[in-house]
Amino acid sequence: MDAIRKCLAEDISRDVFANKHIVPTEIQELRLRKEQPLWIRMENNSGFLHTDGTVGTSSKRCRVVTAQEMKATISKLSAYSLYAFEEELRQGFLTIEGGHRVGFCGKVVWGKDGIRTLSQISSLNIRTAREIRGCADKILPFLTEQGKFLPTVIVSPPGCGKTTILREIIRNISSGCCGRLFTVGVADERGEISGMRNGVPQLDLGFCTDVIYGCPKGEGMEMLLRSMAPDVIAADELGGIGEYTAVENMAYGGVGLLCTAHGGSMEDLRKRPCLSAMMERHMMKRFVFLSAAEGAGTIESISDDGGKILYTRKKKEEKDNGISDYGHCYNCALYHTDRGIFRPA
Repeated sequence: MDAIRKCLAEDISRDVFANKHIVPTEIQELRLRKEQPLWIRMENNSGFLHTDGTVGTSSKRCRVVTAQEMKATISKLSAYSLYAFEEELRQGFLTIEGGHRVGFCGKVVWGKDGIRTLSQISSLNIRTAREIRGCADKILPFLTEQGKFLPTVIVSPPGCGKTTILREIIRNISSGCCGRLFTVGVADERGEISGMRNGVPQLDLGFCTDVIYGCPKGEGMEMLLRSMAPDVIAADELGGIGEYTAVENMAYGGVGLLCTAHGGSMEDLRKRPCLSAMMERHMMKRFVFLSAAEGAGTIESISDDGGKILYTRKKKEEKDNGISDYGHCYNCALYHTDRGIFRPA
């Protein structure tokens, strides 16, 4: 969070990070709008920052972001040289130290080749990048079979931790935490997975991970296939029809796919042309569904390509009756209990 603190205008930084009502590590998003109240989204609370330091949904006595504070924040974000960030502004976002992502809104400067850049910036959305070690522990045993990685899609509505869990799976499989070490290629179109900055990942993706970023996912996956010979290729928010060819080439080449997709059910996935085609041809072997029922990253279920449920979250009343929400792992013959993982005798 130190990188975000340094990039904010001095008064905003003080009001947010020296605030007894706010736990900095719980901040997920900061929204700055010129001459409008500052909005904060945290793990257990979201709302406007009030002049007394509290956070709530009331629009009275709000802490307003001034035009001067917006200008100072933009200057810090761009290292006092907006020209150097013209390409990032053209895409509408930039990645700062620590892997945190800043989105921009403002006046579009249009050229013959499309968007040239943004000017007169009026809104900023600062999304914090967080690494949560262990958040994928329940999922990992289901993703390999006889030493091979099973093509997997992580599915959830926005804000449920898809990218965080994707990143944690990458870190684990490329560090040998699943019984063997996998070489992973990451097609990181927008830099959200790696938090790449100046060629250095700001977020831990393990020891054997190669990242290509700044290009469309389909082209990135094809380049990784040709140049890096990975065991697994990972990408965020797959679903465009243009990505299907790359996925098909991966399947024929024996390369595993790890990706995320927006949705809440199998039916939602079938509405996406690329994912629907992949499902029809059984290119995906594991479907991990997330929600925010018990906080972002709640694992609702894991199923295989035949629709068999391998894991399902138990409701609170079932847990109170002694029923564990850890099930039998059909992959590796391990049993998952509240006391850990063990292999039956």
